[in-house]
Amino acid sequence: MGTVVDIGMGSIAKSVLIFLGIPLAAGIITRFTMIRRRGKGWYGNVLMPRLGPTAMVGLLFTIVVMFSMRGEKILAAPLNVLRVAIPLLIYFLLMFAVSIWRKFRYELAATQSFTAASNNFELAIAVAVGTFGIASQEALGRV
Repeated sequence: MGTVVDIGMGSIAKSVLIFLGIPLAAGIITRFTMIRRRGKGWYGNVLMPRLGPTAMVGLLFTIVVMFSMRGEKILAAPLNVLRVAIPLLIYFLLMFAVSIWRKFRYELAATQSFTAASNNFELAIAVAVGTFGIASQEALGRV
């Protein structure tokens, strides 16, 4: 049986604001400040290639922390991972089949499928971590 959890819109809005709003505001401020100080060329050719990987590093760090805190649960019940992975795999394959059927090139179909399957991935993790905590079953399910 499941557990009923009462989560208010305020908690979700706070999580979204913290995990997405703050980085968005920081990005906007950084963009306008650095373009004004150093120019568009420096911003696009020097700063962004250096800063670009930080989002992926942050996401991977969050995932590693979550798995290290909940690794015993994954190993104890690997079927729970399959229960989450199977619908995602079906969705990926469906998106890939539709893209191929629509005559997209393989490279574009694969990109489209991965993008669709991972859409809002960061937001789902942010809301689950912010609402339930990083060691929660809900956050682990999002990963």
